[in-house]
Amino acid sequence: MAECRLDISCQVKVKCLNCGEENPSWIYVTLEESQAIKGSRGNANFVTHCKLCGRQNSLDIMKDSICSYRIQDNNTFKSIVSFDCRGLEPTDFSPRVGFAAKGAESETKFPDINLTEKEWAEYDESAQEAVGIYEVTHQFVKL
Repeated sequence: MAECRLDISCQVKVKCLNCGEENPSWIYVTLEESQAIKGSRGNANFVTHCKLCGRQNSLDIMKDSICSYRIQDNNTFKSIVSFDCRGLEPTDFSPRVGFAAKGAESETKFPDINLTEKEWAEYDESAQEAVGIYEVTHQFVKL
């Protein structure tokens, strides 16, 4: 694949930085949804109250941070999205839906890629070859 890109949503697991409580459920976060932050004039893509300590926490996808993972980035870690986290931190990332790719030679577009199994395979009719994304891994870097 020439490039793979996260469109506008992702799924993460998060932990409260106040008490350390980790939410065991996957949280769906999308740029298309925004919630008001209580006691603030701001909004975030995900706002929650910790079930253990009651603290309000938020996570916002930094819109300008979303970038493509290109073929020349193969076998390296590259930032594809950044989050503005207030009171929580992501602990796991699930590349499920919201990805799109483009063929390296043919530039055939593959929208709506599902990476739930952390891999994807398809056949590029224009290039007459198999294409795919394999062994998806991730890491979080605090700035």
